[in-house]
Amino acid sequence: MHKIQYVLALFLVLIAAHCTAPKRTESTPVTSQKPINTTATENMNGNTTPQETFFKRLFTENETTLGFVPGKMKAYNIQVIYTQINRDAQNNPTFHTYSYPGEPAAYYYPASTVKLPIVLLALQKLQELKSKHITKYSSMITDAGYSGQTATYNDPNTPDGRPCIAQYIKRILLVSDNDAFNRLYEFLGQEYINKELHKKGYASAQILHRLDVYLTADENRHTNPIRFYDTAGNLLYEQSMQYNRTKYQERNDVQGNAYYDGNHVLQQKPMNFSGKNRLNLESLHKILMSIVMPQSVHANQRFNISEEDRLFVLKYMGAYPAESVYPSYGKSYYDTWVKFLYYGSDKSPVQNSIRIFNKSGNAYGQLTDAAYIVDFDKKIEFFLSATINCNTDGILNDDAYDYIGLGYPFMKNLGNAIYREELNRRKKYLPNLAEYQFNFAAEN
Repeated sequence: MHKIQYVLALFLVLIAAHCTAPKRTESTPVTSQKPINTTATENMNGNTTPQETFFKRLFTENETTLGFVPGKMKAYNIQVIYTQINRDAQNNPTFHTYSYPGEPAAYYYPASTVKLPIVLLALQKLQELKSKHITKYSSMITDAGYSGQTATYNDPNTPDGRPCIAQYIKRILLVSDNDAFNRLYEFLGQEYINKELHKKGYASAQILHRLDVYLTADENRHTNPIRFYDTAGNLLYEQSMQYNRTKYQERNDVQGNAYYDGNHVLQQKPMNFSGKNRLNLESLHKILMSIVMPQSVHANQRFNISEEDRLFVLKYMGAYPAESVYPSYGKSYYDTWVKFLYYGSDKSPVQNSIRIFNKSGNAYGQLTDAAYIVDFDKKIEFFLSATINCNTDGILNDDAYDYIGLGYPFMKNLGNAIYREELNRRKKYLPNLAEYQFNFAAEN
């Protein structure tokens, strides 16, 4: 009996040890990075979503290079959206998106990022006017018919001096040209722009004014008369001056603690942005995805443009200014111009295997970029959009914004941090990225 009792006791000890000792299997991840999961939730210092866990780790691990401390996140109005792409055996993508912060984000001034939907809407409107035989290469003559309007009859940056939509799009995507944006804004008209964006589900978007020129709200509601001609000088289409009578939802979007007004007088109150353009980061991110991978968004969120036009946009989103023949920029702009995510303000030579298809903007201290970043050699691809308020003194219109010390390093190092995440992330199937390898030496 003693022997039986001894064996039984030994058996119970072994069972207890087996239940309490950690068990390691070959499938246990050995990497120091937490696996990414976008469907489950977990408890970590309270109820924490995988998105919050992911960004908490990312920001903590890169705190020194990103140049901020967690307590400043809200003050800098930092917003980040990262979309991870997974391919199947047929190269079809699926998407997992991470957003920071999790709650509804505060208003920020979108600056030149509004140019991306304007480019796409201009091409969409051309599709709608297809029966008029207008193309993006047709001569576009802009007249002046109202207070504040200016005319354009020629373009010295084209081979034959004729202004056209294709040329405006190139200038916008290559160097973020403001005048080119204004001409497309006038072609579309304020009512068409906002109506179409709202129809596509971007309900909070409001594109209300031209850029880099001061006009009243009434002047921005009026857009120029426009004429299109073929190469033989025959009139194809004439569009009269347009006026937008639509009344939009009242807003209360403010920025900063003080600002200098038009008379250079300091006003000790936040600056009101309620009459300025609005395009939140989620909308910008989806618009970018819709042109890079149309299947990534619902059909009603896509822009009605041809495949030829979609590839045209992608090509010049990814091109460097020096790669363009018309317009010709030569060495006026360095290769990494407006490629904030991944390069920041770095002027060193670009990495040949990497291309960045993006649209960025900066104004009033707000720095924003939305990018699809690929590395053809390492088979890496991801979407990343981010914005940061570099107005550290809280005063607007004083031209004392910390882009150099805060904004550009943040953007560069955030892009590099996500790139490293992708470099170390296990993928069942590597992507075929051939469709994004354009012949940048050939003009369209």
